[in-house]
Amino acid sequence: MAVYLASLGVVAALFALDYDYLLFPALAGFMVVGPLLAVGLYEKSRRIAAGGNASLANMIFVRPRAGGQVLFIGLLLCLLMMLWMRAAVLIYALFFGLQPFPGLDHVVGMLFLTPTGWALLLVGSAVGGLFAAFSYAISAFSVPMLLDERIDALTAMGTSMALVWNNLPVMLSWGAILLVFTLINMATGLLAMIVIFPLLGHATWHAYLQMRGPPTPTRTKGA
Repeated sequence: MAVYLASLGVVAALFALDYDYLLFPALAGFMVVGPLLAVGLYEKSRRIAAGGNASLANMIFVRPRAGGQVLFIGLLLCLLMMLWMRAAVLIYALFFGLQPFPGLDHVVGMLFLTPTGWALLLVGSAVGGLFAAFSYAISAFSVPMLLDERIDALTAMGTSMALVWNNLPVMLSWGAILLVFTLINMATGLLAMIVIFPLLGHATWHAYLQMRGPPTPTRTKGA
């Protein structure tokens, strides 16, 4: 619920500040920082899997075993999201120049009924796909890993990329599921996030356990 309310606040702020042209890049960028926002859900799943209970305080005041390394990867993911949004603005300017954003009421006609709009969609989808693939690879398992193990952020991101690459068919399917849920979330005005976000958070933790293997004594110490 907190993530849903925060997301509504961000969307409202974009409209209030006349930054509505950043709405779609911002919604897409949410997929980048989503794993970081779900760290409380990972902690709840970890404690339940270890035979314990997780209170709301445990989910809010999470103490990752990797310590401040989570802050490093969080900063990197936020910077990546900001770069993605800036790239979207530059691509728009590349095709439409200084022409003002027409607003959401006319964006469908601008994008789907003009050759320039088709070119923008093609290039924007290609660039966005590269951002999405990279962010997905480095964050799919790195945040749960930093919560569960005493390793540095770069090692976690590298391991996450290796796990994604070595299980590519499964991870492509999981990525497609994330995309479908994201579209459903957008279609419902973010309301579906109340159910979808916790579901994906817990599912990601269990996927991490399956990919990484059973916890070692070092990883379970202090649970």
